[in-house]
Parts: sequence; structure tokens; C-alpha cells
Amino acid sequence: MERVLIGGGTGFIGRALRRALLQKGYGVIIISRKPSQGSMMSWDDIVVNGVPECKAVINLAGENILNPQHRWTEAFQKTVRDSRVETTGRLAKAIMRTPTRPQVFVCSSAVGFYPPSSTNEYSEDSPGGTGDFMAELCRDWEAAGKLPDQSETRHVIIRTGIVLGRSGGLVQNAIWPFFLGLGGRIGSGKQFLPWIHLSDIVGIYMHAIENNNMNGVFNGVAPMSCTNEEFTKSFARALWRPALFPVPTFAVNCVFGEDRAKVITEGQKVVPTRMMETGYQYRFPTVDSACKECARLIYTDTELQ
Repeated sequence: MERVLIGGGTGFIGRALRRALLQKGYGVIIISRKPSQGSMMSWDDIVVNGVPECKAVINLAGENILNPQHRWTEAFQKTVRDSRVETTGRLAKAIMRTPTRPQVFVCSSAVGFYPPSSTNEYSEDSPGGTGDFMAELCRDWEAAGKLPDQSETRHVIIRTGIVLGRSGGLVQNAIWPFFLGLGGRIGSGKQFLPWIHLSDIVGIYMHAIENNNMNGVFNGVAPMSCTNEEFTKSFARALWRPALFPVPTFAVNCVFGEDRAKVITEGQKVVPTRMMETGYQYRFPTVDSACKECARLIYTDTELQ
């Protein structure tokens, strides 16, 4: 049985990816700060022993940037950074110490690599990585996973957008306000919302594992971009509810801090040019199709994991 090692495998995307891998017959090992069973190992194990023999190593680890329980202090910014950069660096070093190296090392990043803009369109070849905390974080995050040029392990970076799924993220936070008719756009609503459905970001990671031609940076977003206002209208329509209560920018800034709130109040139009070229077929290419799936009120326990 081929195995996949996942850092951050207990989070929103990690749980869904683990389920998809198991359904395809892979063995899955999760790296956790507090391993509790045989299919888990600790980050200390990785440092001491390297990575176990496996087909792929995937890193999804990272503290939730928009965790409202934490103020945007220097200490929390360090936590956000270390949870991404340090874990990715540990895995890269562990791979190079391992005698039988994995075929591919897939690292997560974010569309925050690109500067916010109401006019520019960003493909994987567009410049970025400077200008604010998020861009510089993404730059260092990606650099931490770089393997030597002579390495036989493929290195794939997925710059992920806002992930839409009932079991976490934006939709989990928004569904009840919207269901009660209290939803609305954020700020002007004109800012782009680079989004992707949970099923497709999982599909992209699976594609990266199994497609030997994938190497380098790929934008993990849907092919049909939308604005925050367009998403708001689509989600409300899928729930058969109005969207009459906009959230002013200053309110978001008060909750998260202005720098962190840019993730919500500003945006960028990101296109998955290289991903489309690989032949990946999106299950939910439009925001309407994604919102309709997310708006279903009856889910099985498996779907909620």
C-alpha cells in the first residue's frame, strides 16, 4: 500500500484530503502536535527520524489567520508565521535526510502572495511576495519548502484561495447568519474573492500526487472568479434568503485589525492558468454551483468530517 504523509491533516482541508486518500486505497500518516494513535506521528519524530517511506509528503499546517480569539499582535503574527514556515522547512530538511525519498512534496501557500487589486489579473507567473505581511509570509513559506535542484522529489506549491465547504472556513461561519436572513456583502463588495470549493482543492492535491508532470507553482482557485458581492448574492440565493445587511469595512477592521482584515476587505483576481493546463477537471467551476452544494441543509456525518 502506498502511503501519504500529511502535516496539518486534522484541519478543514486535511480531514477531507485524508478521507479522499483512504477512499483511493492510500495509507495516510498524520503529523500532529499531539499524536494519539498508530496512524499519527509528532513533529519531533520528523526532526529526529526524518519522514517515513511514502509516495508523497503534503504540508497543510498553519494557524488560522482569521482566528477572532487572537488579537493581531506581534506574538500572534509570529505564531502564524512559524506554523507555516517552520513546519515546511522541517519537512524539506527531513526529506533530504531520508534514504528513500518521496516522489512529491506538495506545499500549501496562499493567494495572498499577490497584492490586492481591483484591476489586475494574476496567474502563476505574476510577481508578488512583497508589500505586506501576507505577501511576505507566502514568499517565505514557499521558499522554506525548496529542495535542492538535484533532488528527485517533485516540489509542488498550491497557492490556495478561500475554500468553500460546509465543514469549515467561510461557509461554516456564514451559513447561519445567511439562513436567518442577516447576511450581506463585506465593505463595498467590489473586491475580488479568489475562491475554490473544498472538493476541488482536495482534487488538486490528489492531482499533484498522481500527475508526475506537475512541478512548481499552481493557483488553487476556481476558473470562474467572482467578487464578494457576487458570492453574497449567490450564497443567499442558494439558501432562498435575502442578503440585506452589509458589513462595513470599519467593523471588520475592529474585529481583526486593519492589516489582517485585508484578507476579507480587499482581494485579487487570481486565475489557475497552469492548473487548467494540467487537465484538471473542476467539479465546481462556478460560484453558483459551489454555493448550491454548500447550501444543502442535510449532510451525512462523513461529509461533516
